[in-house]
Amino acid sequence: MTQYCALGRGGDMFKWIGIGTVVQLAMVLIGHWSTAVANLFGPLGVLISLVVGLLWAREAARGLGHGAGGGAVVGGVCALIGIAVSLLLGDVSAMILLLGTLSSAVTGLVGGLLGSRMRASRVGAG
Repeated sequence: MTQYCALGRGGDMFKWIGIGTVVQLAMVLIGHWSTAVANLFGPLGVLISLVVGLLWAREAARGLGHGAGGGAVVGGVCALIGIAVSLLLGDVSAMILLLGTLSSAVTGLVGGLLGSRMRASRVGAG
């Protein structure tokens, strides 16, 4: 049985939050021991959120608004978890938890918009 939430099929959203979280955590753990990766936490973190927002929307979005909202949730939640772990490890400040989560939610939103357009093109062509 498929579960539905306000932003679509819950399973799809949870799947992409999980995938994004795993990638964010891998980056955080590698960055804990590698200064080169830690110096790229910002750009890599928002890129991860952009990609998972796009992939979620390409799979599940039902329009631009739906894609934008869901992309923001997917991108923001996986970033929040990764940044919280990084904060617990002492690698980032508490302010980054707020700013990083917000910026990742915005890039997830952008990814959701792009993924929605891709889905609409694919569905329209099919």
